[in-house]
Amino acid sequence: MTLTRLLLPLIFVTAAQAQDIPALYKGADLKLGESLIAKHKCDACHQQKVVGDGSAIYRPKGKVNSLSALRGQVEACDQALNVGLFPEEINSISAVLNRDHYRFK
Repeated sequence: MTLTRLLLPLIFVTAAQAQDIPALYKGADLKLGESLIAKHKCDACHQQKVVGDGSAIYRPKGKVNSLSALRGQVEACDQALNVGLFPEEINSISAVLNRDHYRFK
């Protein structure tokens, strides 16, 4: 089997994933976003704030109702907790949250 035949499915998966990212989050590194969410224990903090597994904090029709509001909320968490995220990290986290919870276009 040639290297091209092995890599071709990966190219299509990456292209499909890139199409799912809204323009505001173009260039977002989803793997980085996932690792930052895990590193900073975002889920654990959300579980402390709401009942259950913490997913109830994600309410598309509530305070966060657009792509820019989602990014703003990630920025607010960053500032409130003094995490010190860079803009590209906020963008990556926002893109992951949109992909997994909000699905704004």
